[in-house]
Amino acid sequence: MNYFDLTGQVAIVTGCSTGLGVQMAHALANQGANIVCLARRKNLVDEVAAEISAKYGVKAIGISCDITDTERVEASVSEVMEKFGRIDILVNNAGTGAVAPAETITDEQFQNEMDIDLFGSFKMARAVANKAMLPAGYGRIINISSMYGMVGNKIAPASPYHAAKGGLINLTRALACEWGEKGITVNSICPGYFETPLTKETLDSEFFQNYAKTMIPLARYGKEGELDTATLFLASRYSTYVNGLILPVDGGYTAL
Repeated sequence: MNYFDLTGQVAIVTGCSTGLGVQMAHALANQGANIVCLARRKNLVDEVAAEISAKYGVKAIGISCDITDTERVEASVSEVMEKFGRIDILVNNAGTGAVAPAETITDEQFQNEMDIDLFGSFKMARAVANKAMLPAGYGRIINISSMYGMVGNKIAPASPYHAAKGGLINLTRALACEWGEKGITVNSICPGYFETPLTKETLDSEFFQNYAKTMIPLARYGKEGELDTATLFLASRYSTYVNGLILPVDGGYTAL
C-alpha cells in the first residue's frame, strides 16, 4: 500500500509561482495529484503548471488570483470545480512578510499582512469548503504558517508577520474543530528558515551561518524538498485522525 498515493485527487496550492509553494506542488504531483497553481502572476503560474504536467503526467493549470479579493477567490474556486469537479487538498501557502521595527510599522503594513496571511487563507478555506469539501464530506486543508507564528525572534523584527502567522495557527485549530466531524481535516505546517530565491542570499551569508549554528539544533537552514514529506503526510487520505496539528519543520528551532 502506498500511503501517500494521491492519484486522481485535485490540489490547490496558493502562492504557487515561486519558492515553497512550487516545491509542495511538485511533491503532490509526484504522488499523482492534479495541481491548481494559484497566485497573482498569471505568467508564472502557467509556467509552473506546464512544468508539473510535463514532468509527472498529471493535469495542472494556473489560475491568477489575489486571495485578498473575495470575489476573485470565489470565482477561482468555481473555475476549479468546473474543470475538475472536485477539490481534495488545499495548501494555503500564499503570504508576505513586513520586516521593520515595530515602532516604525505602518497601519498599512500591518493590515496588508493580516489581509494576505490570515484573512486570505480564511477566504480560500471558506470557498473551498463550501463549494467542494463539505458537499463531498472529505478534504485536507494545510495552512502554511511559520515557526514565527509560535515564537518571537531577535534577528529580523517582523511583528505583523508574527501576529498573522500566530492567528493562522489558531484559525487552523478553530476550523479543525468545526469541520473535523464533516470529513475535513485542517492542519498547519510551521516552516523554519528555508532556502528560496528570495532568501538564498541572506541564508548563505556569514552572519546567518553563524546564527544558524547557535539557534538551530541542526545548525543549518532547510533545503529544497525537506518540506515535502510533511505536506504529503497531512495530504494523505490515510491521515484520517490527524486534525488540528501544528507541525514545526524548523530543524529544532522551536525546541530551544
